[in-house]
Amino acid sequence: MLEAVDEGLLLILGDSGRKATYFHLQHMYSLTREDIPNNPAVFASGLEKIFASGAKVIEESMVKSLYSKLGIKYEKKKGARFEDYLQDIIERKENIS
Repeated sequence: MLEAVDEGLLLILGDSGRKATYFHLQHMYSLTREDIPNNPAVFASGLEKIFASGAKVIEESMVKSLYSKLGIKYEKKKGARFEDYLQDIIERKENIS
């Protein structure tokens, strides 16, 4: 998941933007990069506070990367939040196992 987060941020914001995002998340929410998989709701909330409506573009980039890495077909769902996509991935992987 962290690779997908890194790639999504890098694709949209570039390297310095990615680093600045991690810096702000750590200082505003005490959320380190390594804590993101255990706190996706805090991560998504932090992105929304930092980027407002632009957070959706960043989240979608991360979700697409994560689906691709896991070999799952990405389908955009109207009204879905970042956490909804993560739950979808968990459910799909459980059904495959």
